[in-house]
Amino acid sequence: MKLILRWILNAVALMLIPELLSSIQVESYTAALISAVLLGFVNAIIRPLLILITLPITILTLGLFTLVINALMFWSVSGLVRGFVVPDFWTAFWGALLYSLLTWMVSLALSDKD
Repeated sequence: MKLILRWILNAVALMLIPELLSSIQVESYTAALISAVLLGFVNAIIRPLLILITLPITILTLGLFTLVINALMFWSVSGLVRGFVVPDFWTAFWGALLYSLLTWMVSLALSDKD
């Protein structure tokens, strides 16, 4: 149940991004839901591999290259989902940053208070 709620809230977070960055488009709830699933998959499976491969440059940039990897993942998902449009790298960079902040807030809201 919590996983489905997190998925829906991440999709809602994705729907909020065009309100903050007008060049990003999310045309439907379906596109947001599919994009949220793919972003979760990419961030869980592909992103760690890319961070490992690019570890030397990540160390040299004191971790800032991770932001570039996040932007590339965000941009790549937009190429896979019809209705989720991210036109260029810099838009993807800022969109990924906003999405990370919004999903972090979702995680905080759904975390167990131990």
